[in-house]
Amino acid sequence: MLKPLQSSLLPPAQRHANHLRVATYNIHKGVRGMGPTKRLEIHNLSDAVSALDADIVCLQEVRQFNHAEARRFSHTQFGPDAWPSTPQAEYLAPEGYEVAYRTNAITKNGEHGNALLARWPLGAIGHHNVSDHRFEQRGLLHVPVIWRGVEVHVVVVHLGLISASRVRQAERLAELVMHELPAGAPVVVAGDFNDWNEKLDGILAEASLSRATLGNEARVATYPSIIPVLSLDRVYMRGLHCKSIMVPRGSTWARLSDHLPLVAELDLNT
Repeated sequence: MLKPLQSSLLPPAQRHANHLRVATYNIHKGVRGMGPTKRLEIHNLSDAVSALDADIVCLQEVRQFNHAEARRFSHTQFGPDAWPSTPQAEYLAPEGYEVAYRTNAITKNGEHGNALLARWPLGAIGHHNVSDHRFEQRGLLHVPVIWRGVEVHVVVVHLGLISASRVRQAERLAELVMHELPAGAPVVVAGDFNDWNEKLDGILAEASLSRATLGNEARVATYPSIIPVLSLDRVYMRGLHCKSIMVPRGSTWARLSDHLPLVAELDLNT
């Protein structure tokens, strides 16, 4: 495993006990590379999730099972070549965290979906199918998180690759927030929006969702991980404001996934 992760992550700011730290991370199904160079990164990702030290971790491209990959990486029961014996969301959860997971896509040898890990109690888990065409299966994972006695509604998203589909999915997301979540409750929407052409902020603003940013910095690049230039991974919020935001960088983080994680610290509006 890659040991430098804990020391290579600089916190977004001096940790404030009353700030809600939210991380979002597309983990690329826990593997990298193609063909004979494909390697298993799920064990290193476990270290990475712990290093983020987040109250809430929103994950995309998470596998509950994949028979082909399990066979490929079952060279040993231990070490970096071992496929985990538990679903990825549970495997990645630091000790004491609660886990919510729902499948988005069924594939030939398995499935994958969105997950939420939290060090706070979870409410009822909801899943909303927002698939827009037969070539992409997409969903929204909705979980209330009871943070310091406040119910924060968290929606984990992974939107489509086609621009028109993303717009329709964002419209359905806005409708969910406006019509199905409690009107006065704080809301966090986080995930991989695939919004390379920056079309979705206005749609989500209709649901009073604003992107977590600081000052005049409108975009925080997370993709591709080796040389990030696109702001695909985002946190949107309602009833909260952003205190700090950061993306961990370096060769260690770049090898784990094609995305870098995004970490934001939020506080309740007063």
